Amino acid sequence: MKQIIKQVFPQTIPVMAGYISLGIAFGLLLQSIGYGPIWAFLMSLFIYAGSAQFLAVELLATGATLSHVALLTFLLNFRHLFYGLSMIEKYRGTGIRKLYLIFGLTDETYALLTGYKAPEGFSDKNYYFAVTLMNHLYWILGCVIGSVAGSIIPFNTTGIDFAMTALFAVLVIEQWKKHKNHIPAISGFLITIAALYIFGADRFLIPSLIVISFVLLYMKSSLDGEKNNE
Repeated sequence: MKQIIKQVFPQTIPVMAGYISLGIAFGLLLQSIGYGPIWAFLMSLFIYAGSAQFLAVELLATGATLSHVALLTFLLNFRHLFYGLSMIEKYRGTGIRKLYLIFGLTDETYALLTGYKAPEGFSDKNYYFAVTLMNHLYWILGCVIGSVAGSIIPFNTTGIDFAMTALFAVLVIEQWKKHKNHIPAISGFLITIAALYIFGADRFLIPSLIVISFVLLYMKSSLDGEKNNE
C-alpha cells in the first residue's frame, strides 16, 4: 500500500490543494459559530461531504430541526446516486473495502477514478482504495487546520465558501484537457442551463442530473469506444 500511495500521490495533488484549502474554509466557518476542532475532526471523519458540511454550518447556526437537516442533506447529495450507479462495475469484487469506497465517493474522488488509470503493476481495487483514503485524509487535515486557526486568530469569513466553486472549476478544466471528446461536458453544460431556465435556481439540480444521466447512458457505447482508443 505504501508503494501505491507513492505512485498515486501526484494524481491527487490538485485535490489535496483544493481539499486542504476548502477544509480550512469549512473549519473557519464552523469555528465562527462556536464549534471547535474536535467537531471539525468528527464531522470531516464521519460526514465527509463538503457541500453538506458547509450547509450544516448554516443549519447549526439557525437551529434547524432534524427533519429539515435530513431533507436538505438528501436533496443536496442526491447527485451521488448517479455517481454510484456508474461505479458499480468498478467496485465489484472489492470485498469489505466497498463500504468505505461507497462512503468516500466524493465529486473529486469520482473525477479522479474516472479520469485516471491505476499505475502499472497495481490492481484497480488497490488504486480505488488509495485514492479514496488519501482524499479523505486531505479533507480531515484541512478542516482541523481551519478550526484550530479560527480558534487562535479571528477571521472575516465573508465569501470564504467560494473555495468550493473554485475547486469544481479546476476539476472541470482538468477533465476537459484530459479527454478529446467534449460532447459529455458540453451536453452537461447545455442541459444544466436549460434546467436552470425551466425550473429555477432552487429546483434545477435534480432534473438536470436525471436528464444528463439518460443522455450519457444513451451515448455510453460511443464513449466507451473513445476511451478504449485513448
